[in-house]
Amino acid sequence: MFNLNFDISEFLTQYWQKKPILIKNAFPNFEDLISADELAGLACEESVASRVVVTKPNDWQIIEGPFEDYDQFGDENWQLLVQALNHWHPDSSEFINAFRFIPDWRFDDLMVSFATPGGGVGAHIDNYDVFIIQGEGERHWTVGDKGQYAPKNNDPTTPLIEGFEPIIDAVLEKGDLLYIPPGYPHQGQTITLAMSYSIGFRAPSQQELFSEMADALIDANSGLKRFTSSDEPKLASHISTSHQQDMMALITELAAEPASYQAMLGKMLSQNRFELDICEPEEAYTNEDICDYIEQGALLYRIGGLKLLKLEDDSESRIFVNGEAIEYSVTIETDVQQLCEHFRFENEKAAILIQTPATLALILDLLNRGYFYFGE
Repeated sequence: MFNLNFDISEFLTQYWQKKPILIKNAFPNFEDLISADELAGLACEESVASRVVVTKPNDWQIIEGPFEDYDQFGDENWQLLVQALNHWHPDSSEFINAFRFIPDWRFDDLMVSFATPGGGVGAHIDNYDVFIIQGEGERHWTVGDKGQYAPKNNDPTTPLIEGFEPIIDAVLEKGDLLYIPPGYPHQGQTITLAMSYSIGFRAPSQQELFSEMADALIDANSGLKRFTSSDEPKLASHISTSHQQDMMALITELAAEPASYQAMLGKMLSQNRFELDICEPEEAYTNEDICDYIEQGALLYRIGGLKLLKLEDDSESRIFVNGEAIEYSVTIETDVQQLCEHFRFENEKAAILIQTPATLALILDLLNRGYFYFGE
């Protein structure tokens, strides 16, 4: 089990999305989730997003995976980064669970780094919240304050910056945690061979929300109300202030009506940036198959990284899963909440769930979509 050794309420009130903090020994007796060799093996897989960052004098080289071997990189000044470990490594689910005081819709992925001495990516700024947890080895981290920073080599497209004055300057050891909100510059440099874990949380931008809303309106052939006016400008070439405001009010009107945006938000926020390890069965399960598996002692698992989301005050009884809406009977609301809240179900709990026909039907649907699977 992974238990955080700090006051979560205090963290949410004083630090979350406000300012960075270093918490020493946040995970007492922390053990790495995966070995360096296992991580290197994962990065050989085509479906796994990975890259090696090689540190060079005043520059960095990024090499995208998959990788066949690592001898070419030598013993220093590089690190291997593997995205979405939680999609491919079931044992990471308990670690993810420790951070679910932040809602699932924000969760992006669990990235793992194996780094050699001198490995790092340079001073940079991210647009998401990140928790960095140190595993084996040591890394030196510095974090600066928010501000205006010159891009590295005057390149406006790079997240790298020229440098900053640290407000946090520390060496992270096993079990230490560094939280960095969006907009704060930071840099990590490896001291000894090291494993570290980055848990990222993202939120949609205005651009993304407008784009998704437009697509949803087009797909549903809705949002067809047109602008009308009660007065016209005196000059034919003018777009009056009142006309400008009334046109934009059409957008505000849509944003104020839950039926116009709830499905869009649910589908958008339940999707993942990285590929999921979908477990579609070779032959579709039946109700009898499910009962047989449970009778034989099987456990019920959700695939790694899958989000099951519910909208508070939704106009319909539905969950959003991997960009899809799945409806269910309102009579099984409690069971659905259980399916959304837990990554796995012990045999006894699964046996109770399938006793309700509507719940059994929903589980059957999730199994046949490859979103749930049976295991030991």
